[in-house]
Amino acid sequence: MASRSIAQNPDIRFLGRLLGDVIRQEGGEALFRRTEYIRSTSVDRARGIADADAIDPGLDALSLEETLAFTRGFMLFSMLANLAEDRQGVAAESGADVAHAVSRLEQQGIGRDRVMALLDHALVVPVLTAHPTEVRRKSVIDHRNLIAQLMALRDTGATETPDGDLVEEAIARQIALLWRTRPLRRERLYVVDEIETALAYMRDSLLPALPALYTRWERALNARPPSFVRLGNWIGGDRDGNPNVLADSLRHVLARSAETVLGHYLRELHALGAELSISTELGPADEAVEALAVASHDESPARADEPYRRAITGIYARTAATYQAIVGRAPPRPAATVAERYQSPQALRADLVALARGLARGGGAAAGGGALGRLIRAVETFGFHLATLDLRQNADVHQRVVAELLKVAGVEADYLALDEAGRVALLRRELAGPRPLSFPGAEYSEETRSELDIIHAAAEAHRTYGRAAITVYLISKAESVSDMLEVHILLREAGLYRPGEGAAIMAVPLFETIGDLENAPAVMREWFGLPEVAKAARATGWQEVMVGYSDSNKDGGYLTSVWSLHQAGRALAPVFEEAGVRMQLFHGRGGAVGRGGGSSFAAILAQPPGTVNGRIRITEQGEVIAAKYGTRESAAANLEAMASATLLASLEPPALSPADQARFAEAMDAISGTAFTAYRDLVYGTEGFRTFFRQMTPLPEIAGLKIGSRPASRTKSDRIEDLRAIPWVFSWAQARVMLPGWYGVGQALKSFGDMALLREMVEAWPFLQATLANLEMVLAKSDMGLAKLYAGLVEDQEMAGAIFGRIRDAWHVTHDSLLSVTRQTRLLEKNPVLENSILLRLPYIEPLNHLQIALLRRHRAGEDNPHIREGIELSINAIATALRNSG
Repeated sequence: MASRSIAQNPDIRFLGRLLGDVIRQEGGEALFRRTEYIRSTSVDRARGIADADAIDPGLDALSLEETLAFTRGFMLFSMLANLAEDRQGVAAESGADVAHAVSRLEQQGIGRDRVMALLDHALVVPVLTAHPTEVRRKSVIDHRNLIAQLMALRDTGATETPDGDLVEEAIARQIALLWRTRPLRRERLYVVDEIETALAYMRDSLLPALPALYTRWERALNARPPSFVRLGNWIGGDRDGNPNVLADSLRHVLARSAETVLGHYLRELHALGAELSISTELGPADEAVEALAVASHDESPARADEPYRRAITGIYARTAATYQAIVGRAPPRPAATVAERYQSPQALRADLVALARGLARGGGAAAGGGALGRLIRAVETFGFHLATLDLRQNADVHQRVVAELLKVAGVEADYLALDEAGRVALLRRELAGPRPLSFPGAEYSEETRSELDIIHAAAEAHRTYGRAAITVYLISKAESVSDMLEVHILLREAGLYRPGEGAAIMAVPLFETIGDLENAPAVMREWFGLPEVAKAARATGWQEVMVGYSDSNKDGGYLTSVWSLHQAGRALAPVFEEAGVRMQLFHGRGGAVGRGGGSSFAAILAQPPGTVNGRIRITEQGEVIAAKYGTRESAAANLEAMASATLLASLEPPALSPADQARFAEAMDAISGTAFTAYRDLVYGTEGFRTFFRQMTPLPEIAGLKIGSRPASRTKSDRIEDLRAIPWVFSWAQARVMLPGWYGVGQALKSFGDMALLREMVEAWPFLQATLANLEMVLAKSDMGLAKLYAGLVEDQEMAGAIFGRIRDAWHVTHDSLLSVTRQTRLLEKNPVLENSILLRLPYIEPLNHLQIALLRRHRAGEDNPHIREGIELSINAIATALRNSG
């Protein structure tokens, strides 16, 4: 193997040197030397300097205690390397900012007036979820973020922190604290823990980042756009398969969110009061400002000539009263005067705007947006709720609950026995009147009581925080119109659905499997065919549809999944156009490519023409949240990428002519069909495959990790169909197979036959470019040599050899076909930055895989040393950290 040069980021060298110093100081010279030997021999093998079998890597000489320390060291290096790359914008794409997007559109004759017209009805929302692929403790992430802040300070040339510490020593101290911080959770996460983690990202990164971005976008647009980028959240509202999410969870997340955002406003108002020291002795005050000053009842002689400060005293007092009313206790910094609460965010914004207009009338540099402008933007964007909370539940639950409500109310004894037409007719009759089905004193099952409690808590949330607090109710496993009408029945129980007015919370179907995606246009056409639904949808102006990447991938493989999602979007567009309703697609993406991961910028640009139109929501899950939103800088970069991609996808002319679109779609139908058959034949048609998968990968051990509040499987079955998509993808990544991200593609490309057409498609089609780019990344992170060692864990080696042989051969076919189609001599040849990033990590992952395999053998053989279990869990943590988007 030829040696390949790996250019190392200077920040990685710097942080790696400090980590080495810490290992020497904290673990001793012997551990440092042994770790360094393993590292250097692994690097030499990866670079082709030494034959893979020529050097003893030294892993067998490690004691269990040394194994734990070594694994921690490699995990920390990978985490620091991730930090360094994020800081240097390794993942940033060219043009992934609004200013560049506006310029690019102008070059195509699309002026800023059209951009602003789009933004008038636009909505771009990253939605944080608690899906358990973040293996690191919050304490570890906090230290990592402090290092990022210190590195940013170092970039300025500073040698000291504001507190007088030497910057380099402060960084080394944080690394030492990381070394001494237990990386694994000892207790399983609860919903409240997941809520607090998400709120930390919102408070520390997203809250300050978004208003600052809007300031930048105003300059790029030469106009003030509406607040079209907002925040979404599932944590505390997503009940699908999580019995721990109850009405109290809903109340808790909303109250804590309000506490977070109102606390932010109070801090900003306090700082603003210090800043706006304008005196009437040096110029008259605006009439509206004077009115606010008088209404504040601030009688301090020191502020008698400072109407802005007195006005802010009153605004602060009213915001503090709002905090008291919603949160239930006084804020940390009490108000100087007593005042009535704000009844809505709009009322608070109106007072702030009055201050801004007063400054504008005064003219000069003081009239700029500044801190006041950012606070106004924050109130517009975050309201009193911070992030819109989604409700989600499985359609099967709704069917059972509605059936019980109908039976107890004496309306229908056996709703579940009705066919679809009968259900729709019955539900429509019920929804024509305002009478709820539930009544006091009735006896219901625990499931029904819990679902009713959730709905009543949602109604309470609307009264407390406003309708923006909860806007959609997602229906997992949605297959029919009755699935959506059942949600309306439940909403009516709490007054959230009124005949003639529609629902205060939108019922949103989630189409997940390949069959569901194919059926989605028919379901939505039938939905809009109901006159009462069409009327309400036109009044609202839009209807959301969610499409799921994870289950469609597990169902049909990577290529068929992404193609089915693409085709569903294209097929839905005319249905919405006929109904006169804007379509809003909600993309349920995960971190791994097998769950829709990869570049959000490229993914949005690859959407079918006419399916974005300024409105898109995307889930952000697990370890991706820390990577994208761990710091204010990374949060700003990723929000900017989403916004700019949305502008380009909405306004740029289609990349393909209708004729080319038709030709390429026909080809993709054939390719997808072949890939689907190959994938289904392996995963669902091969005898013993589920046993092979569970024994080859660390799935049983992953299921025991304390990384989420919900179980790994939907049922107690060991069928792959019942396994959640996250452990399915995560397990294959640990074993370095990455099967959900590529299997079936190679066979499909090879059998297609028309290489010239494939190459034309890759050159011209953003969809296929993004699809193959993600696949290429997955292939580069997989390793069939290491995967073969994992296959050695399977008890039936004859079966393992046969199944793994098919996987290995398919990997090589996929590898060779991809290189041929993309005209490359090696993977990532055309993406040297990503190639270098992955090559840098591989030498640090390989020893971890070897150690994990050895520990799995001992664990499964019955050894009960607790260090073995800890070592397995630590290796899972370290490999996931090094691979990054593996869940």
